[in-house]
Amino acid sequence: MKGARLKKIEKYIDDDLFLMTYGDCLGNIDIPSLIKFHRSHGKITTITGINPISRYGEIKYEGNKVIRFSEKPRDAKSLVNGGFMVFNKGVFDYLTDKDDCDLEYGPFEKMASDGQLMIYKHEGFWACMDTIRDMEYLNQLWDSNKAGWLFN
Repeated sequence: MKGARLKKIEKYIDDDLFLMTYGDCLGNIDIPSLIKFHRSHGKITTITGINPISRYGEIKYEGNKVIRFSEKPRDAKSLVNGGFMVFNKGVFDYLTDKDDCDLEYGPFEKMASDGQLMIYKHEGFWACMDTIRDMEYLNQLWDSNKAGWLFN
């Protein structure tokens, strides 16, 4: 689990502030701005909130009549963890090195209830790479010079 793996590297972290990513997504996150935001609030953890594109078309309807159709909409009402995070060493107080220590279930929930979890809202490019379909999509963007995760 991610929490246990993070706890096991505690002895290698020299600075109070450090970054982590899950490594299964691409985004054009402005890292200096993310760090500046993290330093501005003084809390232990900042996660990057993204608004993912749905994999499905959304249908709004009345009775049996479609009144609006939107292909792969962004759900403007919610954000999800985009996998780019900034921590202070205080995060280690929320973790154990036991193999069942997850990061999201438990530690993030506890940090949120303690007021120690902040969100940096990213509105730029972000895409996951969890499936072959995701990989093919990202390779297509790369091959067509539309790699949105690169800064131009």
